[in-house]
Amino acid sequence: LLSLLPDPFYQSITVECGSHEARLLMLERYFEYSLLESQRTGRLVFAPDASDGAAAWLLPRTDEIQTAESARKAIFMAQLLGPKGSAKYHAIVDYMTPLAERHVSSEAWYLSIVGIHSVAQGQGLGQTLLQSTLEEASKLKTRCYLETFTSKNVPFYQRLGFVQVAEYSEPTTDAPYIIMCRDA
Repeated sequence: LLSLLPDPFYQSITVECGSHEARLLMLERYFEYSLLESQRTGRLVFAPDASDGAAAWLLPRTDEIQTAESARKAIFMAQLLGPKGSAKYHAIVDYMTPLAERHVSSEAWYLSIVGIHSVAQGQGLGQTLLQSTLEEASKLKTRCYLETFTSKNVPFYQRLGFVQVAEYSEPTTDAPYIIMCRDA
């Protein structure tokens, strides 16, 4: 989770944390929620040693499931982030959603979050976590996409076949918001 700390998105939504430790705990709970959400409505891939990392994918949802998941997440985020963090989270997501919809089909698979423990980074684990789902999507001729606020992550995703399709300046974080896609 240390790798999430410098990300402008996570910095912005954890605004109400009073300490480094509190921010880490909040990010841990956010990451756990993301994993559970992907378990319910997508693909959850753990590293061979689950404590080393995981990747959370969201797959296309029916309108009914999307509405239920959005409501569930809004409640969780309000409780986790507090009023200021929750407001920032919603401002960012409200900015991102129509832009992503402009560039990505609703049938695309979404890489929600990847987390690699700091001691396991630089060993190819990120690629390992993503490879099986990317191969499955290719076999099904399904497009995949992701969003990032961290430009230094772009080369990693490019090596996996993702192409940057758009970049915007997100106003809440004052950071680049990058959309990347991978065709089947």
